[in-house]
Parts: sequence; C-alpha cells; structure tokens
Amino acid sequence: MRLNRRTFVLGAVALAGLSACGFTPVYGPQGEARALLNAVEVDAPRDREGYLLVRHLEERLGQPTGPRFGLSIAIQLNEERMAITAENVATRFNLLGKATYALRDLASGEVVTTGTVESFTGYSTTGTTAATQAASRDANERLMVILGDKIITRLTLADLSAAT
Repeated sequence: MRLNRRTFVLGAVALAGLSACGFTPVYGPQGEARALLNAVEVDAPRDREGYLLVRHLEERLGQPTGPRFGLSIAIQLNEERMAITAENVATRFNLLGKATYALRDLASGEVVTTGTVESFTGYSTTGTTAATQAASRDANERLMVILGDKIITRLTLADLSAAT
C-alpha cells in the first residue's frame, strides 16, 4: 500500500475522532491499568508452566514494589492428538490450556475479580526426539504467554475502584 497525503489526513481525522469520544490508552495517565502496574504480587509458581506464566505477567505488569493486589492462578493443561497416520502415530499435538485466576486486595483480603481464560497451541512431532521435545517446550511457553495476555486483558477491564 502506498501512503499519500490523503491516507495521512484520514488517519489523523480518525485519531482525533477517537480522542474526542473519550478514548484513553489503558496504560496512559488516566488509564484503568495504572492501578495494576508494579502493584500485583503473583503467587509463587509450582511448576515450569507456572514459572513461565508468572514471568510473563511480571514482564507486562512490572515487579511489585508496593503490592496492592495478590493474584492466584491455577493452570490446567491437556494434550490432544491431532494428525494421526494410518499406523496410529500422532504427528501433531494441540496443547490446550486453561487458567483460573483470582485477584484479591491485599489490604482487605477480599477478592476483587475472578475469571477463567482458555487457549491452545500446537506442535509437530515429525522430527527427531530432541526436536519434538523442543517443539513441545516452545508450545508450552507460547501458551503461557497467550494465557498471561488474556489474564492481563481481563484484569485491565475489571472494576478495581472497589478495592481499598
């Protein structure tokens, strides 16, 4: 696509329209997510998947300097065979993930919001054993990033004003 003055002007008008209708960036000065930045202490992980999820959440929300909220997460994973040869050998797997979370106010101990997010990733098993193990680990890591992003999206949409 070739950019020209008309495209630029239309883009500027669209941005002006968004700001006129009350649009504010979620992480901006008045954004809803500011209450979460450096304020969420995620419970310690119990396994590799939990570690990957906590690491991603802390990368996005920051290390808690004065935690205001505590976040508990329970992860469920399942694998399902997808591509199966005539010899009944699976050549592709889907990794299904579900994360149930609860955000609590640390001062009062009350639960502010809860929810469940789900997603999946896939990987191939047609390479060597080492390649299959690497593909499985990569699929696991990608799934934790997806679940983490979905949790953050839900938290930024939650009404945190009731928390002290």
